[in-house]
Amino acid sequence: MNSYNKTYTITEYSGFTRGITAPGYQVLPEKTFDALEAFILANTTITGTEIIQLLSLSVRRNIGKIITARNYVGLITMSDGTVIEILPKIANGGITEDETKGIFLEMLKCLNDITFKDLDISSLKTDRLSILEIFIKMFLNEVTILTKQGLKAAYMPVESNENFYKGKLMASQNIKHNIVNKERFFVRYDDFNVDRPENRLIKSTLRFLLKSTRDVRNRQQAGRLLTFFDRVGFSANCDADFSKCFVDRGINHYGKALSWCRVFLKGDSFTAFAGSEIALALLFPMEKVFESFVAAKFRKHLPRGISLKTQDTRYSLFDSPNRAFALRPDIVLEFNGHTIVLDTKWKLLADNNRNSGISQSDMYQVYAYSKKYNADCIVLLYPHSDSVSRTDIRFASDDNVKVEVSFIDLRNVDESISKILDGFESLKLPC
Repeated sequence: MNSYNKTYTITEYSGFTRGITAPGYQVLPEKTFDALEAFILANTTITGTEIIQLLSLSVRRNIGKIITARNYVGLITMSDGTVIEILPKIANGGITEDETKGIFLEMLKCLNDITFKDLDISSLKTDRLSILEIFIKMFLNEVTILTKQGLKAAYMPVESNENFYKGKLMASQNIKHNIVNKERFFVRYDDFNVDRPENRLIKSTLRFLLKSTRDVRNRQQAGRLLTFFDRVGFSANCDADFSKCFVDRGINHYGKALSWCRVFLKGDSFTAFAGSEIALALLFPMEKVFESFVAAKFRKHLPRGISLKTQDTRYSLFDSPNRAFALRPDIVLEFNGHTIVLDTKWKLLADNNRNSGISQSDMYQVYAYSKKYNADCIVLLYPHSDSVSRTDIRFASDDNVKVEVSFIDLRNVDESISKILDGFESLKLPC
């Protein structure tokens, strides 16, 4: 099968084989597989003793090389037109691909990023659009709004050899170019036009997306919007133009469109990626996405009088002779002299695993939180899993460390958080 213009959709921990059919894996054409393998190798880093991989590469007998998605979710578009869409693995029975996509986009809205905060997928038919096409649609909608308000112009310095005298004569340049052509003038002047950095970046993004999109409506909209930028050049140096963008009161309506420009032209997600065969890679570590999502939802549901801190850094494991081994719990709740520490874990637990799959290192970590914060309770928050039947997983030590395990149903987050808060009744939450 020709991979050109094909979209492959997988979830975390599933993956691809190199041209060979195997249960549980999708088949990638050899050329596409090799390009993705090169991308993996170019973006594998070692931090201390930990190897960080966006996707994993392995070999299996009778199958050969296998690429498996890890905990990074999002999309990879390749220079041959192939789009690889990686969705989060959500363990709810009967959940559809479209529901999963919708949940993931809702989670992205909770990131501290202007680009995703205003994602509105309610008016989009997400079942016919990949995540890439949804992002493209959101950008095109922002540019449509911008063009209706009018493109902003500015005085831009121009140096050119004209047949009229205007502004300031550039003496040395005039002698160089016009020693014979006495009727011309090499001048410098300010021209009021729309060829400013912000507009160049938007036009360059539109051109890039016109080549990238395979959705007919997106292609038509991008082509139509380009006509508004006829008097604008393309960006010759995106980094230089981004550095010249200063969104002030006069052009604050450019803010969202420029944020999307950074996504598409610079691949802004959580990290930068390398790879000559990759046109665009937007991958998000689900631990960070889940953490931001849960914190935002808790903030929405907390009664007044409760302080919520995220990624709190007030304590370290050791204090002498210097602070060392910083502690950074995801969420700290404080009220009426009580402290509750919540830590999110993007992992699916299961009854058939030892301790349901809760890792010993995570328990060491929350034990330290309990001691340093003198916490009334520690709560480990996991996504709901159909593979766990117990809802009362609790641990207690003889030195008064209490750890509870709670689950967030991603299809009904508000109800999950309300139940967790109800469980703190004995601590007398503020009304």
